[in-house]
Amino acid sequence: MLLKIPQILDDADLARARELLAAAPWGDGRKTAGRQAAQVKNNDQLQAGSEQHRALQALVLQALEAHPLFFSATLPKRVLPPSFNRYAGAANAYGSHVDQAVRYLPGGTQRVRTDISCTLFLSDPADYDGGELVIDTSFGEQRIKLAAGDLVVYPGTSVHRVEPVTRGVRLASFFWIESMVRADEQRRLLYEMDMSLMALRGDLGETPELVRLTGAYHNLLRMWADT
Repeated sequence: MLLKIPQILDDADLARARELLAAAPWGDGRKTAGRQAAQVKNNDQLQAGSEQHRALQALVLQALEAHPLFFSATLPKRVLPPSFNRYAGAANAYGSHVDQAVRYLPGGTQRVRTDISCTLFLSDPADYDGGELVIDTSFGEQRIKLAAGDLVVYPGTSVHRVEPVTRGVRLASFFWIESMVRADEQRRLLYEMDMSLMALRGDLGETPELVRLTGAYHNLLRMWADT
């Protein structure tokens, strides 16, 4: 499921994020890529462990936890702490690649399956040219360039790339999720049910039929979830 989630970060959060990014130490993004991805990756990445990196991770994770649409769409079991990248100048693109299937939490003690890939846009789209996130889907290529503070989530199995940035600077956060529900089609079904239930509840109130439908949602989640 490819889904755009608006306003993960509000204006105050974005201002704070940009302040931290402006003072942050950057390094070659290829250092954190796998063998195949390193051959096509050409960007800068915020150095892990810096004061700014830790503050930005906390800001993004707190915003994700407070966003109900994010939880409904991803049903997270584990969220890898966010990383941050910059596309500008000569380090301005990332060719077609697939994300690693398994990554490690900081410290290397726990593995995380990357069911869902996430990109959180931090730059206003008017501030740079190019830089679209292009995702291959069964319906063809999807070109994504969202407002600052908006998030796109998509299957970790997808081939994707970032087009060259030809003007300005593109800043973003990226991270991965291991979902409680591994199969993408099952997550999609649960998300659509949840959205419909919320809409019906707003229109009709808590009717007996909605109680039963809500029970069906939770019984499907109980059947499919791995906690």
